Amino acid sequence: MTFETKKEVLEKILSEKKPVCPNCGMEMKLWEVPPVPFGDGLGWGVPYLFLCFNDECPMYKEGWDNIQENFGHNASYRCICYPGTEQFECIPVFSKVGGTGQIIDDEAVLQQEMLKESIKKGFSILADCYVSKDYVAVLKMLLDSTEPARVRLKAAEMIGDIGELEAIDPIRNLKFPNEPIQKKVDEAISKIHERFFTRECPFCAEIIKKMAKICKHCQRDVAGK
Repeated sequence: MTFETKKEVLEKILSEKKPVCPNCGMEMKLWEVPPVPFGDGLGWGVPYLFLCFNDECPMYKEGWDNIQENFGHNASYRCICYPGTEQFECIPVFSKVGGTGQIIDDEAVLQQEMLKESIKKGFSILADCYVSKDYVAVLKMLLDSTEPARVRLKAAEMIGDIGELEAIDPIRNLKFPNEPIQKKVDEAISKIHERFFTRECPFCAEIIKKMAKICKHCQRDVAGK
């Protein structure tokens, strides 16, 4: 049985046309379900729903009086729709702004799409660099803070596979704010040293042969150190 990730579900929903509220005819907004049990306590069943946030919607406008008269609570209803279906239901809201914090607006969706395209482009460039052994270009992408984290993480991994000794200095003393990237960079430096049978002098940190007894840079005894 194949299970979809939350990201895969979102991508599928974004590719579909948004439903319109059957009560007012307005296009409904994509809404991320909060991590709070609802109804029977079993949860919502889906990570996203479509909600009508039109304050002039008849269901919403009339809901205030309906709930007050029947239940004595200050609340109303908003129409919901399950993605990919024509299943319309309603959920209670207790203020005008209730639920608005989970709206996935068009700008956020656009940013997600732009990020996805940047990652796709970055991976494509890295693949070409790997084939051509162009570690310099890979190094530039790793050091570029404007590149997506996933691209920089992949670049760090590749540096360990194809990087020359000259790649070590630019990244050795640079602290990356992203912990997984920093870890990959540290691993990459170790892999480069393994491939070239080198290490760093414990006194001056310059690169020397793994079996060296005297550092050629600071002339210190490094045998066994």
